[in-house]
Amino acid sequence: MNLENIKLVITDMDGTLLNSKHEVSSKFLNQFKKLQQLGVLFVVASGRPFYSIKDKLNTIKKDIIIVAENGGIVADSSKILASKSMSMDVVKAIAHAIDTFQDIITIYCTKNKAYIKQTSEENINQVKEFYSNYELINSASEINNEVVKIALYHERSSETYIYPYVKKFNTENKVIISSPNWVDISVEGINKGNALRLIQEKYSITKSETLAFGDYNNDLEMLQEATFSFAMENAHEDVKSIAKYNTTSNNDFGVERILDTLITQKTNYQKQ
Repeated sequence: MNLENIKLVITDMDGTLLNSKHEVSSKFLNQFKKLQQLGVLFVVASGRPFYSIKDKLNTIKKDIIIVAENGGIVADSSKILASKSMSMDVVKAIAHAIDTFQDIITIYCTKNKAYIKQTSEENINQVKEFYSNYELINSASEINNEVVKIALYHERSSETYIYPYVKKFNTENKVIISSPNWVDISVEGINKGNALRLIQEKYSITKSETLAFGDYNNDLEMLQEATFSFAMENAHEDVKSIAKYNTTSNNDFGVERILDTLITQKTNYQKQ
């Protein structure tokens, strides 16, 4: 595996770059400095909101490109490169379909904060790792910002207890099981793969110069846009079937192990 021509690295966060405690490793932060020195562009692509990604990667936020809300927002250090919101008619229709399910936590995601449908404090504690900046509402009609994504959470299984009730919206929207507990709904055409293509075009970088890491179904399109695509050991089987390569789990430095190889190969190549 020859990585010496890689110019762009893109990675998912939860289940991939972050460990199961939602922590980024000091090893990665040291590697990031070396990647910068080698001229490698680094992109973080997540279902998390824009502000959550910046908070989690605070020390490097000015030096990365952020793909938030599964591609609903794409931004570099100075400006928003792309953003697409859902129509309020669609938002209200989805809200009507799921409002009767008390065990589903509903979150309406905007650029700067989340609107969470009134629920218990216990439920809030389940999701505030991802949506720390939030406002509780009784109805979607109370939202006064553009919604880029609706995130739905079930503590047992998103595939069993959420997806069957919202898959009917998949005809005109993007409905994706993004983790064992989450289903995300956004505008059709919004995904990490399209976001990656936009970045590749902006910086004149090809698929063969791109390295990607992912673990769940919202990473599938992204992995297909990279010649060097890696599935985590803990990845969904769909991801493992799409990715060209495998690495160890997010709790066993799966991303960092490959970045070590990348840094070594590019360093040796540039010395020639």
